Amino acid sequence: MSAAAVTPSPDCPLCPRLASFRDTQRADHADWFNAPVPSFGDREARLLIVGLAPGLRGANRTGRPFTGDYAGDLLYTTLLRFGFARGVYRADPQDGLALVDCLITNAVRCVPPENKPLPAEIKTCNTFLRDQIGTLPRLAAIVALGRIAHDATLTSLGAKKSHHAFGHGAQHKIGAVTLFDSYHCSRYNTNTGVLTTEMFESVFAQVRASLPSP
Repeated sequence: MSAAAVTPSPDCPLCPRLASFRDTQRADHADWFNAPVPSFGDREARLLIVGLAPGLRGANRTGRPFTGDYAGDLLYTTLLRFGFARGVYRADPQDGLALVDCLITNAVRCVPPENKPLPAEIKTCNTFLRDQIGTLPRLAAIVALGRIAHDATLTSLGAKKSHHAFGHGAQHKIGAVTLFDSYHCSRYNTNTGVLTTEMFESVFAQVRASLPSP
């Protein structure tokens, strides 16, 4: 399956509320990306990271997941530390940063108002997450950033939520894949102490231990 097959079209109409919000952002910020954000990284990756949705002034502006907002600062710094990225992260899609054995995507590809997608929108966009997972022949680990990403990943894998409760640092074996849970690396979570750098890094330490460097 091609990369195009797992990315909604630039004018995807499947979620009317998100399409309307996207049109508003295009009118207000014509120089922003303002479209469904494609996955970023290594197409032969063993590790997939699933976020919630593009940030308004982050990925929705830049066109690359977790690029241009605080969540990206913590995520990419962590990926560099654990060998899942190389280069320098400068919050710019042209910074030359490359992911190593890692791909990043979102449960919802379009920016939602107030960063809160509706259940129907999460369900509709799950088709793209499921198809993205299907393109990764070497996939062995998934990190879900937050409960919504966790639930969306379970849906895409055909696993029952009742058998796999979300919890920071939890691991779930689902077929040949291990799902690792983390609180989302948002500024809100780090500012309130819900997630510390040490807590976040501990998840990726577990992932790295499960995926020896190739």
